[in-house]
Amino acid sequence: MIKLKQKLYIIFLVLLVFASINFAQSQEDTLKIYRRWSLFAEYHKNADYLSALPYGWEILKLDPARFKTIFLRMEDCLKQLHDSSATVENDKQLYADTLLYLYDFAVQVQPENAAYFYKNKGYVLETWYNGRDLDALAVYEKAYKADPDLDFYYVDRMGLIYTRYAADSSDYKLKALELYQTVSNKDPNNAVAIERMKSLAENIDQLIDITYQSWKLDKENISKAWQYASITFQSGEYTKAVEPLEFLVKKTPDSESYWNRLATSYQKIEKYQKAIDAYKKAFDLNPKTKEYPLNIGICYKELGQFNTARNYLYKAAEIGNGWGMPYIYEAMLYQTAVQKCGSFEFMDKLVLKLAQETYYKAKSIDPSVAGMANEAINNLNGSVPTKEEYFFRKYRSGQIIQITGNCYNWIGKSVTVP
Repeated sequence: MIKLKQKLYIIFLVLLVFASINFAQSQEDTLKIYRRWSLFAEYHKNADYLSALPYGWEILKLDPARFKTIFLRMEDCLKQLHDSSATVENDKQLYADTLLYLYDFAVQVQPENAAYFYKNKGYVLETWYNGRDLDALAVYEKAYKADPDLDFYYVDRMGLIYTRYAADSSDYKLKALELYQTVSNKDPNNAVAIERMKSLAENIDQLIDITYQSWKLDKENISKAWQYASITFQSGEYTKAVEPLEFLVKKTPDSESYWNRLATSYQKIEKYQKAIDAYKKAFDLNPKTKEYPLNIGICYKELGQFNTARNYLYKAAEIGNGWGMPYIYEAMLYQTAVQKCGSFEFMDKLVLKLAQETYYKAKSIDPSVAGMANEAINNLNGSVPTKEEYFFRKYRSGQIIQITGNCYNWIGKSVTVP
């Protein structure tokens, strides 16, 4: 009777034999696939695509994940053979069908590169076949879903197919608008996207109506609300832009962009207090943006709260550090104060002189505002005190005159007699 120890030893020997056989087989397979790869790569390098293909298919059968570039090289082989002038029409069809199969296989093996294979498959369906636009569209959509930053060339091809079938379905028209609007939001300088949107609508009112109806049917959809808000805002329909933007800030209160556009819309339609509140929300979210306190100051100016306005202008100047616009608007504050309260007496003229000096300060700090400042300075030349007016009031050159008066107590500044 065989002892247990002997039995275990026999089992170990058997397993060792099988392991050796499997290892040898594994080595043989590895050598085989690398030999196939060497031949495939050499034929591909030498542009002998027809000879390369069989080795490529063997590699894909043995281990499709072994070589990362196998699908790209196989794609190149099939494209080159399809486009060759030596290829007859029936074979072109065969290469096209085979390439579609290759793309599907590639997505399974390399899902991380799905967007690349989908966009190329869409292009093949669209340009190598007749009547397969909608099939191509479905694949382009998969590519765009896999990669929202897909090359605009392929995004545009998708949009053009939507547009081509827009007459058959308003849904396609809306999808095209949404697509190009998304592109425009990401890249405001994309002139093609803007032109595509314009061509989709007979006029801007129709475009606004289409996007509004789309949002109305899906009122909780943030994307559709933003699309409607963007189109109305960009077209200057600020009253209409307010509704979707108010919805958006409620849904996403931490979005600086939404608050900024809502604030701008309020400001454009002269709802200044609401604009101030919205700009303050945006400023809380991004306290480094100099334009927010500047616009808050402008809104307070329109409300007649000049001192508060100036405080925010100074805040903008502090953040801007060398920015002249806050001082341009400070000078405008002094002019507005005179327009609202003055009667063109001597003190009013002194306030206008202060405005003129502030314009000088603006352009000395920031040369980019010099043109605006110089025009304002020239316009005020006839409104500031003359030498005679100083003389008759017994003011001497270099003397400091304090700005006073019920309308000007908030100013707290003085001017120097020239």
